[in-house]
Amino acid sequence: MQWMTTISVWMIPLIICFILIYGTLKKIPTYEAFVEGGKEGISMSFSIIPFLVGMLVAISIFRASGALDFIVQFLKPLLEMFHVPAEILPLAIIRPISGTAALGMTSDLISVHGPDSFIGRLAATIQGSTDTTFYVLTVYFGAVGIKKMGDAVKVGLLADLVGIIAAIIVVTLVFGTK
Repeated sequence: MQWMTTISVWMIPLIICFILIYGTLKKIPTYEAFVEGGKEGISMSFSIIPFLVGMLVAISIFRASGALDFIVQFLKPLLEMFHVPAEILPLAIIRPISGTAALGMTSDLISVHGPDSFIGRLAATIQGSTDTTFYVLTVYFGAVGIKKMGDAVKVGLLADLVGIIAAIIVVTLVFGTK
């Protein structure tokens, strides 16, 4: 496995060198292209700040209002019918909204219940099998000026739901419920 570590360490520098050599051979001003890309990256960063702030404020209001706790308590009997721990529901709700908040919830679940517990494994699997749909739509669609995103929201949330259901099924089948 030493060779795998060596390849891993050298892969990115080799790719960068390849791009620079290839660009130079094609007579592309590689340094100027790099600087121009940096300028675009900085302007893109500034353009997405309002979208990020709006999304973070909305998440904070949602959590502080008690709406998340209400939803969890309302759905708890339904979850118990399917042997799904209610502790996982806040993660399933927050994951499409914010990756950072979801990562914090996953860390909390793992620290409370343990990494080898059903809840810890399920939280980690949900974290890896879903995406931050609203973050992607808000930041990336907003940055490029896409206004109509209704179908993208539907498809993204459906994909998240399928990922959550698949995570529950797979973790239950592989590890059992408790």
